[in-house]
Amino acid sequence: MDSEMIQVIANIATAVGVLLVCLQLWLAKRRAVTAFEDTLAKEFRETVKKLPVRALLGEPLDERERQQYLNDFYRYVDLTNSQVFLRQIGRISKKTWAYWRDGIRDLLALPAFADAWGDIKERAPNSFEELRYLEKEGFKTDPRDW
Repeated sequence: MDSEMIQVIANIATAVGVLLVCLQLWLAKRRAVTAFEDTLAKEFRETVKKLPVRALLGEPLDERERQQYLNDFYRYVDLTNSQVFLRQIGRISKKTWAYWRDGIRDLLALPAFADAWGDIKERAPNSFEELRYLEKEGFKTDPRDW
């Protein structure tokens, strides 16, 4: 083999090596994002399981129950606002965001959630900016595009 052929083979091997490193980095990032999203999904389940099943089934709560579970609804709203913010800064994938956005919209439409969210918005007017904006946009826009 002459030196030109060796140089060509070396250049190809270098290019293949760089591509493999890039692929490994991309896969590692995807795994990290998935693990992060899984952690938030677990936190969501832990938060929601503290709420009465009746609320999750779309049944309204009486005033005593609303006040009893207000802390848990607040934690749900706080987590949801964090999810919106994390999508805004690119920490949540587009595919996962589509599922979460639909879930946020559907839960906030349930009577107990809507009542609690209305109460929280009124009592904390300078909080939860991201969730407020998502709601104002009709849950149609991607926070990543804001």
